[in-house]
Amino acid sequence: MERHHVLKAWGLILGGYQPNLSIEITRECPLRCPGCYAYGDTHLGGDVVLRQLTDYKGQALIDGVLDLVKRRRPMHLSIVGGEPLVRFRELEVLVPQLTGMGIYTQIVTSAVRPIPEAWATTPLLQVCVSIDGLQPEHDIRRAPATYDRILKHIKGQHVTVHCTVTSQQTRPGYVTEFTEFWSALPDVRKIWFSLYTPQKGEQSQERLSREDRRRVVEEIKSLVPRFPKLIDMIPRVLDGYMRPPQTPDECIFSKTTGCVSADLKHRITPCQYGGDPDCTECGCMASVGLEAVGKYKLGGVMPLKTIFDASLKVGGVARAFRRESVPAPSIARPQASPTA
Repeated sequence: MERHHVLKAWGLILGGYQPNLSIEITRECPLRCPGCYAYGDTHLGGDVVLRQLTDYKGQALIDGVLDLVKRRRPMHLSIVGGEPLVRFRELEVLVPQLTGMGIYTQIVTSAVRPIPEAWATTPLLQVCVSIDGLQPEHDIRRAPATYDRILKHIKGQHVTVHCTVTSQQTRPGYVTEFTEFWSALPDVRKIWFSLYTPQKGEQSQERLSREDRRRVVEEIKSLVPRFPKLIDMIPRVLDGYMRPPQTPDECIFSKTTGCVSADLKHRITPCQYGGDPDCTECGCMASVGLEAVGKYKLGGVMPLKTIFDASLKVGGVARAFRRESVPAPSIARPQASPTA
């Protein structure tokens, strides 16, 4: 992270703002992926699930997102879902406005639909394509977002491929084969790996054992010198997968990121996973990445995380004062959309 980004984020925190914002832009998705946290029963706290929300579309969605962004003032915005490309018409309007405001915008998609051609050359935009392993496993887990469809839809783009490793993908050599395939494509700019993060008490086929995690981390480490597209998978980030923050209160990403669901009102807590994630087995790349930044010692003496924690307390006072002083804006009622 560059120095001016750190300083800007610090200023936002001192002012009571969170530098990062994640918006579930729609409740709709044509996929039914095993282990998808967004559609879990407890993702939004247990009282309601994502598919039950009334979401926005058309001009109401455009206005609602812009209003939320102007109030939250994020440096970095992640647009997730559901499947964001279900709302591709609205995104074609929103993206140039968001990036024109100087907001680094990330769209996380399965690439089940075509990616707008203009996005290939849009500054401050990152298209992140979620891929669940090699083609035999992926095409079963993420149909209809098959390899053939993804390869067609990313043509001419500069996407980041993001694979969340589950236990089914932990055999020796698996992530090597995955990296070799996607690294060879000119339409792929970067490759990221996260590890599957379970909910507390979860017993599922996706959950990795401690030995699984160690083996995958060591394999990725061995690949970094050979594949330039793994540039963000640096050793101190990879080591974080073995020693992640143990609670949301210890997680810089959780404390610096506001997460809002598809009605643009429901807050997702304690982080983007919602529910009650098992932080001791966190595999979120953003979480371990910011943890690595937090361990950096300013002047070789004081960890940035110490300064960050103190700044959060100051920002909490500013945020409380702002809430008391400014009435909450009204948002137009969303238009109902059909169930995906």
